Order: sequence, then structure tokens, then C-alpha cells
Amino acid sequence: MEFLYRLYASTRLAEMAATGWSESQVETFLRMQFGLQHTQYMQNYPGAFFDVVLIDGTSAGRLYVERNGERMRVIDIALLPEFRGRGAGGRILRELAEEADVRRLTMSLHVEMNNPILSFYKELGFRETALKGIYYYMERAAVHLTRQSKSKGGTKA
Repeated sequence: MEFLYRLYASTRLAEMAATGWSESQVETFLRMQFGLQHTQYMQNYPGAFFDVVLIDGTSAGRLYVERNGERMRVIDIALLPEFRGRGAGGRILRELAEEADVRRLTMSLHVEMNNPILSFYKELGFRETALKGIYYYMERAAVHLTRQSKSKGGTKA
């Protein structure tokens, strides 16, 4: 849990820097927010997979995915700052998209409307279907695969 908290906090550092709060105030706030988020995920996605992403044997991030019927929901994907921008997140999402195609699942996720990753999601075939506050809800329909494209292997993070 401490690793997951550290990861969560790393995703909020820029936002917290603008508050002018002391280090202890920031930590208290982030621990409270992390606890609420964790509880919400556990309650709302009881059948989901909550995985720690390992890169070269080191805990580098988290990947929370729910597979339910004909749908795959990417609940959350996050990497520690030192692992961002090196392609691992993209490889993970491409592998999930490939799995969704093979299993003919519609993928969905939420993303902040000003997040630079939005263009990558669009490249993967996601489209904006709703705006909920500051988040786009996006979906990606499964791509019909030919026998040849099914046999191609993915890249592991």
C-alpha cells in the first residue's frame, strides 16, 4: 500500500505545488485522497484486476482493469515519474487493445480533457463519447482481426 500511495502522490505533485501548503499538509491531504480513491475502486470494481507494473523487476506503476462481459474498462494506469516517457505505458495499452481485439471487447477509460495522452488514445482508436466534468469518457470498439494479425506477438513491458 505504501508503494501505491507513493505512486498516487507522484501523480498529484504539480497540483499540490500550487497550493502553498506545508509538506505535512500536502501529505495528510494526499493520504486522505489516496484512501478514498482506493476504497472507491475496491467497492465499485470488485471483479477488477489491480496489478502492480514491474519494469526490470522494479515496481514502476499500477494497472487497474475490469473485464466484464463484452467490455474492458481501464480504470487506472499510472507510472512513477522515473518510468514515464519511456514507452512502457504505451506498450501496456497496446497489449490491452490487442487483447480487446482478440476477445472482441469494447474498451473504455476516462482521461482529463487537457491530458497530453489524449492524442495517443485517439491513435489507438478511442473516441470521446461523453464529457463528465473535466474528464472525457472514451471508448474503443474491437477491431476485427484477420488470422495473420492474430498470430503477431505483442511487446511486453
